[in-house]
Amino acid sequence: MDKILRIDELINILDDLNYNYYTLDKPKLSDVEYDRLYDELVSLEKETGIVKNYSPTQRVGGEIVNKFEKHTHLGNLWSLDKAQSAEALRAWDKRVREAVSSYNSQGDERLPDVEYVLEYKFDGLTINLTYEKGQLAYAATRGNGSVGEKILAQIKNVKNIPMRVSFNETIEVQGEGIMPLSKLEEYNKKNSEPLKNARNAAAGAIRNLDTFAVIDRGILVYTYNIGYSQGLDFTTHMEMLDFLRENRLPVYPYAKLYTDIELLIDEIEKQDVSRKDLDVLTDGMVIKVNDMKTREVLGYTAKFPRWAIAYKFEAEEISTVLREVIWNVGRTSKVTPSAILDPVEIGGATVSRATLNNYDDIQRKGLMLNARVLIRRSNDVIPEILGVLETDENSIEILPPEVCPACGTELIKNGVHLFCPNSLSCKPQLISRIVHFASRDAMNIEGLSEKTAELLLEKLDIRKISSLYELTMEELLTLEGFKEKKSSNLLNAIEGSKKPQLSSFIYALGIDNVGITTAIALEKHFNTFDKLRNASAEELQNIPDIGEIVANSIVDFFKDDHIEEALTELFSHGIEPYYEDKEEIESIFSNKRVVVTGTIEGYKRGDIEEFVRKFGGKASSSVSTKTDYVIVGDSPGSKYDKAVELGIKIINQEEILKILKEGD
Repeated sequence: MDKILRIDELINILDDLNYNYYTLDKPKLSDVEYDRLYDELVSLEKETGIVKNYSPTQRVGGEIVNKFEKHTHLGNLWSLDKAQSAEALRAWDKRVREAVSSYNSQGDERLPDVEYVLEYKFDGLTINLTYEKGQLAYAATRGNGSVGEKILAQIKNVKNIPMRVSFNETIEVQGEGIMPLSKLEEYNKKNSEPLKNARNAAAGAIRNLDTFAVIDRGILVYTYNIGYSQGLDFTTHMEMLDFLRENRLPVYPYAKLYTDIELLIDEIEKQDVSRKDLDVLTDGMVIKVNDMKTREVLGYTAKFPRWAIAYKFEAEEISTVLREVIWNVGRTSKVTPSAILDPVEIGGATVSRATLNNYDDIQRKGLMLNARVLIRRSNDVIPEILGVLETDENSIEILPPEVCPACGTELIKNGVHLFCPNSLSCKPQLISRIVHFASRDAMNIEGLSEKTAELLLEKLDIRKISSLYELTMEELLTLEGFKEKKSSNLLNAIEGSKKPQLSSFIYALGIDNVGITTAIALEKHFNTFDKLRNASAEELQNIPDIGEIVANSIVDFFKDDHIEEALTELFSHGIEPYYEDKEEIESIFSNKRVVVTGTIEGYKRGDIEEFVRKFGGKASSSVSTKTDYVIVGDSPGSKYDKAVELGIKIINQEEILKILKEGD
């Protein structure tokens, strides 16, 4: 047989085998037989020099991508409005039916009776696949719905995504990247650093510059929508799903039709129980109008389609036994407790620890070792302990530590918190300070992670921040995992940090009680670092929002001889903070104090706080009577409750996304 024809034949055979194995879960051949065909294709491609873009051999393997680049979607990736009760679903159903009835009463053309499609809401990372002339041309994250990040190299490693489809025009297919729970369990058995949960594992793999992470974690994608297409016109959503299947795109097998909202609600209640048996993590259900013409009539709000809604399952509560309290020391020398629990399944993940605030929190909740406690986990965050339940076991009182768990120094109590005074040689404090110094809002040294900081401390004895600027290529190459490219990137990032914005440098120093918002206020007031370091407590208190505690923290910081020495060393390495006088833009946030709580889809909290500051506002971390606005996203915490209690103006997710769009 002609070698070129054989190449085409092998590609078709392997595509079919991959589809049956990864999408249909119906293997046709053994792994050995598959490998034999794959090796034959590799050999023929080398021999002929002919490698098709869609060949299975072009799945990327272990390529390292330099950086994430922006990608503009052809069609919008919409967020969905959310409901967390049956009443909210009934209200949405009523709005849909009233709109359909109104349309049908106005003309000859009639919309069909309302019919809904019920699907799972996967808890992973939303992605957008673009096929051009039948070949996978682009893949991107959702981003803000209009612009995402390119992840084609990563998606080529997702085995159930086809490299080509039979449809020959341009099409954008939306889906969710997930890590099967069985794969998560396998991974954690084999690796010394276990992954916390399936959602973060999937997002972390797909948004990893090392494309091998997608293979290592067994990431899959399930597609559920076509956001843009040329020459396609579907009558219903179910017809669209059939089209995806015909093109061998993976579609999760669950999708049910309902005309009665009460039957649909009954099914959701059943799924809330049975979803725990699934191999995928799901945090809700999605309800969509099936008919496409009806969708067109219903249209969109500024943020959401009116023809779809997501039902979020309630935060889960479960009981387990508190076995141990461990104490950790952080950058600011504060020693904080964490609860170690008997492992328990909750929300599709195994939970074995929970947060505790301080020793007063332990006493207030009446916590004891071996006591049965009630924990709550909402939207995949670390659980919190709600209280103590009756238990048959002998409970043991929890005592606060007297010495630092890391270095053995006698602890100091200040208010409700414990502190380790050994700031010069306590390892966790040193590592945390390096990580804080390198963080995005500070010196923005990309690649200097906690793991890297630990290596620098343990292997190269880096104990001072200024020593970062003395690192050499030879030293970095001695570290585990550091090859020439990674070492060069880190050195370049360190060099590039030498001219930071003044506020970033102030924040990087880690002054007690000085966050990025306070650092920006100090920058605007003093304009130069020398004026700040020589300021008196009285002068500092003249700055809005800086009180006696913060002012004294700043003055005490610059009085410390060790700090003075550290600053001298930093400046000797060429650190030159600069101040740029930026004209503030008048907006709704001008001279307003704003708090952000909950998750805003497509944005990190820091991004929104930066936007608030850019438009003349003050981003704060706590709600008080001085707060003007609270921006509320999904799963808000106690800050939302306090804002409601104080009657503070709430800006919901739809409103802030509109403001962000207008501001951009």
